[in-house]
Amino acid sequence: MNYPPKITVGDITIRDGFQHEEKYISADAKVWLAEELILAGFRHLEVTNMGNPVGMPQFKDADEVFKRIRSSKRIAHLLPEVTLTAVTIREKAIERAIRAREEGWGPDRILVMVSTSESHHKKNSGLSLHDYWKMCEKYIPLAREAGIKVNGTVSTIWGCPIEGPTELNRAVEFTKRWFEIGASDVEHADHDGSASPDRIFRYFSLIQDKIGNTEKHIVHLHTTRGWGLANVLAALQAGMTNFEATLGGIGGQPANFVDGVPVAGTGEYYYKDPNLTGLVSSEDMLVMMDEMGIETGIDIDRLLELGNMNERIVGRTLRSESIKSGRIPKNLSGR
Repeated sequence: MNYPPKITVGDITIRDGFQHEEKYISADAKVWLAEELILAGFRHLEVTNMGNPVGMPQFKDADEVFKRIRSSKRIAHLLPEVTLTAVTIREKAIERAIRAREEGWGPDRILVMVSTSESHHKKNSGLSLHDYWKMCEKYIPLAREAGIKVNGTVSTIWGCPIEGPTELNRAVEFTKRWFEIGASDVEHADHDGSASPDRIFRYFSLIQDKIGNTEKHIVHLHTTRGWGLANVLAALQAGMTNFEATLGGIGGQPANFVDGVPVAGTGEYYYKDPNLTGLVSSEDMLVMMDEMGIETGIDIDRLLELGNMNERIVGRTLRSESIKSGRIPKNLSGR
């Protein structure tokens, strides 16, 4: 089996991970975690959502979190190497990100998102796909002019929790369209764990054959049904080199109940047990890659310490096996 010798891993715990938590995670905890992730070797972090916090109060501290990360003395020497991303689904969020960037503390990169399923896309964005593409054609150039990179995400590639099966070729066409209208890179999201390893391999092989530029494609996998690491392996076999994950495998649909108060989120949960949603665990994925001899640039021991601390931050046991069992020893103990 042939695998890439080196990969890039972005951590999106602070945004995608915490957006599913029904407890507000303080700005202090978010900033501390961002600092620790950067000190552990991560150079790509997704840190907040700049949309209206009425629907997602987890991100009512978006400005504060960005400003404090930018002014942190602990990581000042590393920040020039780091890309900080904010999710900006609609126009006002993009405008907010541009203003923040012009003021010197905003994101290096923003994320806009389409779903190949019309109904899922409408629920996420409030717009039809036709109108959303028109919006992005207008706003991506504005963001780029402000010095902000733009990620175009494609979701429901392998299935939709509302409509059911989807067509892989449609996601390939959406990917091409993102690049045509100015996206810097594209995230390919199995947002709810619908994909099986064979279809992961088939899809990313299509991406390699029809588009190429491997480094511009980001693999975003959930492990709702326990297939996450098998799907990571399938993506590696297809030659993919850029992945995202969260500490403890947390994340998923925005919470509709935060600190004892019902909120809009994106409405009713898609899942019978919302605690089973979540991305691939950063700890488990990176320990596995380390064992495979794949270079990641991440301090694995420090990452495992962070995984244990993240359980204390969210206040519950998470879905990482590695923070419980540890790494496989590299040397004989001498006992």
